[in-house]
Amino acid sequence: MNDICGVFVSTRGEASNVAGTKEKPLGSLQQAIDLAKENGTGRVYACAGEEFNEAVVVPGGVAIYGGLDCSDGWKWVDDETKKTNLTATEGVVPLTMHGLPGTVHIEDLHVVAQPTTQQDDKGAGVSSIAAIAHSTSVELVRCVLEAGPAAAGADGAPHEGDAPPGLPGVQGNYACSGAYDKPVAGGSAVINECGTPDDLGDDSSGGRGGDGLLLTGTTGDDGTPLLTASGDMENRGNGHDGLNTCTIGRPGSSRAESPPGAGAIGTGSISAAGYAGAAGGDGRPGVPGQGGGGGGGARGVAEPTADRYCPTGNRRGGASGGSGGAGGCGGRGGRGGLPGGSSIALISLDAALSFDDVILTVGDGGDGGKGGPGQPGGEGGAGGPGGRIPPIGAAGLYPACEGGKGGTGGTGGKGGGGQGGHSLGIAFRGAPPPTDGITEITLGAPGTGGQESAVNGSGASGVAETTLEFN
Repeated sequence: MNDICGVFVSTRGEASNVAGTKEKPLGSLQQAIDLAKENGTGRVYACAGEEFNEAVVVPGGVAIYGGLDCSDGWKWVDDETKKTNLTATEGVVPLTMHGLPGTVHIEDLHVVAQPTTQQDDKGAGVSSIAAIAHSTSVELVRCVLEAGPAAAGADGAPHEGDAPPGLPGVQGNYACSGAYDKPVAGGSAVINECGTPDDLGDDSSGGRGGDGLLLTGTTGDDGTPLLTASGDMENRGNGHDGLNTCTIGRPGSSRAESPPGAGAIGTGSISAAGYAGAAGGDGRPGVPGQGGGGGGGARGVAEPTADRYCPTGNRRGGASGGSGGAGGCGGRGGRGGLPGGSSIALISLDAALSFDDVILTVGDGGDGGKGGPGQPGGEGGAGGPGGRIPPIGAAGLYPACEGGKGGTGGTGGKGGGGQGGHSLGIAFRGAPPPTDGITEITLGAPGTGGQESAVNGSGASGVAETTLEFN
């Protein structure tokens, strides 16, 4: 074999051997591929038994001939155990083939994608993929494509702390503190906006306290939200009506945990970047607790002709009720579990494939992560104290009533489980690949979807298939 036949490469070669001859081969397989494309020979010759640790991209029109005896005239070694080996670092695809015109032709190359336990920056399990063929024509002869076990996806990360608590209610005003013959205003309503002022659906408000009038105290307001489906009760306190003294506002309803997120379904997707699985859905946010009811107000005098009791010398309204505490915010929904990676020998993206004595070996798919717990709801705020009577000169007046405590917000729903990864010989998009010429396909076990106890909260498990079509 003459030097003009192509470019020669060996792990013992040097980058400075720019011609890539038999006597002075290049040391990088990618450098040899680039030179063969540039000089028009289109052929690369590689030594048997050597391992190139680099990710290479082979364009259409380039052929790689491995399994050659570099010490004996670069003759072909007819030995299955002495192929040229190609691998790359963990999580990296060693062999990518793409582009037209021309065919990518490879002989006697053993490609190994390393086992991986890595996760990407979002927590998805990284896949182990030996080769990708993208929009090209490929011929593989006496090659082995081997992928290791893929990584598991991360569980949904828990939220820190509880949701914001409800604000405490406002104290009612003293008896006799209003203007002549005017109501003594009840403690003002407090609103817990739960961090989203434009979304009234997650607000909780304590009921306003009842006013103190001359002859009666008014009833406080109900705390909100009033969710009829939850069986919430009106919780306002009654005012002092001459027969009965005021009543305190009742506590707001607390909320149950929200529904879980949906488990991941489907097969995921493939692209020139590799494989991407589906994450579980986030759980539903918790519902805010109902605000406590406003306390009832007290009257100022017993009847219209009664003596004045206020020390100011004028008839004035009685003490007003305290407002209810706002309900705690609902917790954020649990984060969905992340998908496990897949172990795939070859991804074909609109490629034309041909095999001759090819072996495909893959490992286990990675398990999907479990959904994260929902954030606990915030504690309800304390009710505001009722208004008091002046300490001197107010005989016969009654203090007003306190507001009710706000309800605890609901815990967010658990996150759904992430999808389990696949164990696939060939993952393809486009024309189905042929299996003629593939002498052996060894599959691993599919990854289990993230498991949850809640109905519909578990992620789908992966599959183990010789070929699997993707959209």
